[in-house]
Amino acid sequence: MKKDLISIKDLSSQEINEVFSLTDKLKKSRDCPRRGLSLGFKNDFSKALKGKTLALIFQKPSNRTRVSFEVGMYQLGGNSIYLSPGEINLGVRESIKDAAKTLSRFIDAIVLRTFEHKDCLEMAKVSDAPVINGLSDFSHPCQALADLYTIKEKFSRPSGIPQKAGKSLKNITLAYVGDGNNVCNSLLFTCAKLGVNMNVGAPKGYEPEETVLKYSQELAGKNGASIKLFNNAFDAVSGADVIYTDVWVSMGQEEEANIRKEIFKDFQVNLDLVKSANKNALIMHCLPAHRGEEITDDVIDSKNSIVFDQAENRLHVEKAVLIKLLGS
Repeated sequence: MKKDLISIKDLSSQEINEVFSLTDKLKKSRDCPRRGLSLGFKNDFSKALKGKTLALIFQKPSNRTRVSFEVGMYQLGGNSIYLSPGEINLGVRESIKDAAKTLSRFIDAIVLRTFEHKDCLEMAKVSDAPVINGLSDFSHPCQALADLYTIKEKFSRPSGIPQKAGKSLKNITLAYVGDGNNVCNSLLFTCAKLGVNMNVGAPKGYEPEETVLKYSQELAGKNGASIKLFNNAFDAVSGADVIYTDVWVSMGQEEEANIRKEIFKDFQVNLDLVKSANKNALIMHCLPAHRGEEITDDVIDSKNSIVFDQAENRLHVEKAVLIKLLGS
């Protein structure tokens, strides 16, 4: 039966942990050869998706999403095809239904990166091939999976930050500071399912959707965690082990740039804000970063920043997702 990845809300905690477990194996299978070690044939994933082809339909430009999926398919022995807006302008040049039905005859899975979440839902409904949401205005599931995997990785093994080693996910507090956007939604769903405490600090009028917040709070409570909303950044990061932020102005919001910069100015992740969190709090950003706006150079480049670790883990997590959806 076909399985899609449109939102973290659709995944169970068991499925998320299965992705993380497979990600561990995939990451080790890449790391060991670099160090002259061998894991044996059973952990060789270089032919896991041999003969499989992934279509990348991108209505919005990308760096990490495109490169990680293309490289991931290559490392798994498969192929990928990039389709830009000029080639498939969904809903304009060709309907989503016709594009999905046609591509399903050629390829084995689709990654759709689009403006409107309804496009992902429609694509998944009509496509015979699995559909992965590469980003929509509501959800960014692959980003959130990579983020929580990175946090789990940092707190479960010695990381150069002694206070972090050996702490389980269920005892961690993640503070998200900024716009209650698609990334925030996906983090809320993931934290709630894994029992991770999450604080959201956002200006009034820019909080996560009420339905997302309520659902996540109820689920988190069942899993022994709490999700809290603050309209003050310092309150949100108090007691936090991880501070996470994202751009204040996303693609498609350029006309609001000046207004948003004024509204969000007190939500910048800078050294003063970091001091209000737990000692040696880790710093995360999904990138691209607008340095000097939502985050300062001295924070994103600090020793506690794991921004580029989380970027790398997009590759490993997405490979696990691809195997789960396409592997025989």
